[in-house]
Amino acid sequence: MSALHAKLERFEVLAAECEMIASRVQDGSSRELYLRLGARYRDLATDMRTVIASVNQAA
Repeated sequence: MSALHAKLERFEVLAAECEMIASRVQDGSSRELYLRLGARYRDLATDMRTVIASVNQAA
């Protein structure tokens, strides 16, 4: 189970890092890239929470 939590934490950290980079980038296309990437990591974190919840219910 700790491996799932580690993945969740990693996705959340990556999302936050992408959002921070996006706030500092001057180029509009680069900013958009980092915002989209951050959103994707947030989606993955949400999916991971769902997986963790289903594993907890099955146990």
